[in-house]
Formats: sequence, C-alpha cells, structure tokens
Amino acid sequence: MVEAKRRRPSALKREVAIPAIAVLVLVVLWEVLVRAFKVPEFLLPAPSVIAEESWKVAGNMGVHSVATLRTVLLGFALSVAISLPMALAITSSPAVGNAIYPLLVLTQSIPKVALAPLLVVILGANELPRVVVTFLVAFFPLVISISTGLLAVPPELLELGRACKASWRQELVRIRLPYAVPFIFSGFKVAITLCVVGAVVAEFVNADVGLGYLIVTSTAFFKVPLAFGAVIMLSLMGIVLFQLAVMLERWLFPWSAAGNVRDAH
Repeated sequence: MVEAKRRRPSALKREVAIPAIAVLVLVVLWEVLVRAFKVPEFLLPAPSVIAEESWKVAGNMGVHSVATLRTVLLGFALSVAISLPMALAITSSPAVGNAIYPLLVLTQSIPKVALAPLLVVILGANELPRVVVTFLVAFFPLVISISTGLLAVPPELLELGRACKASWRQELVRIRLPYAVPFIFSGFKVAITLCVVGAVVAEFVNADVGLGYLIVTSTAFFKVPLAFGAVIMLSLMGIVLFQLAVMLERWLFPWSAAGNVRDAH
C-alpha cells in the first residue's frame, strides 16, 4: 500500500507533466518558426494569433462546441446501445456471428462522406443525419472490441461455471462481462474519439452550427486562424472525452487489467 502511494506522484508526473511540457515546447517552436520565416497568416497562423482570434469570438465558439459535443454524445450513446446487444448476439452463436459480420464489414466499407448526403435526403436536414453518421463511424470498433472480450474468456473459467450449473445469464454477468471489461473500455476510448471525427464529417455536409460548420465557413472567408481555433477545440474535446473514459474505467473497475497495466509502468 505504501509503495503504491509512493508511485502515484511519479505516475501523475508521467501522465500529466511530461505531455504538458511536450505540448508547450511544440507550441513555442511553432510560434518561433512562423515568426522567423514570416509565414503568411492565411497559410499557417502563429498560436498567438489563433488564440487572439478565437478569444474574440469565444461566445460563438462555445455555441459551436456545445452543438458538436451534443452530436458526439448522442452518436456515442447510440453506438453503445446498439453495439452491446449486437456483440452479445455475435458471441452467442457461430451461425449468428457469420450472418452479422458481413453486414458489419459492409457498413464499415462505405465512405461516410459519401453516405452523409444520402442520409440528409432520407432523414431530412436536421440533427438526425449527423447523429447517424457519428454512430456509423463509432459502432464498428465498439462491436469488435466487445465481441473480442466476450470470446477471450479462458475455457477453464467457462468450464468452472458450467460445473457449478451456472445459467447462460449467470455465465454472462459473472464471467464473460467482467473478463471483457478492459476490452469494452478499450472500445469506448476508440469509439468516443471516432465520434468526434464522425460529427465533424457530418457537419461538413449538413449543419448550420457546430465546429465543423465553423471550419467550413471560416476557410471560405479565409479566416484561417479561426478555423485553426476550431480544430484545436476539436482536439481538446477528443482528449477530454478520452480521459473521461479512462477515469470512468479506473473508478468503476479498478481491478481492470487495462488500468493495472497502465499503472504498473
């Protein structure tokens, strides 16, 4: 216990301080090189210019960020709601898995940028097509991760459960799902970041608000610093959502193998 407490400051330094210093060095280097080589602002603005222009429209940036975040969270919630039962169906029977996997691959092989305009025609020019595109981008890796976790249970544990006359439901809740927790949260981390990508792709095609819409309109009027500000906001959104998934796993499942491996290094 004492040794674990001693490791926490070093782990905090490794996970927070070092990345922060690396980002700071990158920003300073970016600023210096842009000013030294006198790069035009419409090609590559300096970080100070990006911050200044973004601050001027901070309220508007906040409105666009909230709109994109709403689409991201709705798409992620839909992907979780559909992926979990689909993964259970895939792992319940090889025949069902063989029937569903080709359909999953088919949906993943369709370019979402090409699909987005069709969804606007089918579903209307509202938020629903954006949520569906976000869902389509995120749910495939989530299904694969959950399915892999459910199938990765050692046969010895399954045999032990059957020897104890555990029902299918008991086997799922007490053996398969707990063992699959690291896989499930790995899928969550990938899916939540892909949701940010999917939301922006959808906003490029159909939106009157959102960070993707802000990037399109800013570049159309050569407001490149503002477009860079929106891109940075998207990056921060992805990082924060990813870290929230990490924190949720550590809080709910501290025994998770993924968290233990991360803390051990």
